[in-house]
Amino acid sequence: MKSEPDVFSIYDLEKRGRSLWDGVRNYQARNFMRAMQVGDGIFFYHSSCPEPGIAGTMRLAKTAYADPTQFDPESPYFDPKSTPEKPRWDGVDVRFEEAFRAVLPLASLKANAALSGLALVQKGSRLSVMPVSATEWGAIMKMAQNR
Repeated sequence: MKSEPDVFSIYDLEKRGRSLWDGVRNYQARNFMRAMQVGDGIFFYHSSCPEPGIAGTMRLAKTAYADPTQFDPESPYFDPKSTPEKPRWDGVDVRFEEAFRAVLPLASLKANAALSGLALVQKGSRLSVMPVSATEWGAIMKMAQNR
């Protein structure tokens, strides 16, 4: 799951312990969130920053439910076509697990042959939520341990 660190970082999540992951406004990313189960491991990716990359891990604490920001006219995530009776967008609750000693840069992820199928390293992949296989999870965690 991606977030700009100046908006919400792994360190913000660490301070809170648990948080709603809101503002996802892409149907495919929303559907990936809907497929998540409590306890699933999640990588926290810092994007749109000087060194984009994986900053740490979190766990799913609560499965998908209506994202309240879609109903708030003051929110940048407001969607006038969404109603409480028929919400379009979901959020999930995530729980902080670990901040890596150093961000795993996108360039390092792209250079790892074990991650060649990872959606994040594919050209044109801009989703804020994307699946990671168990094999990819293991390869990334090994990279984090070796930093």
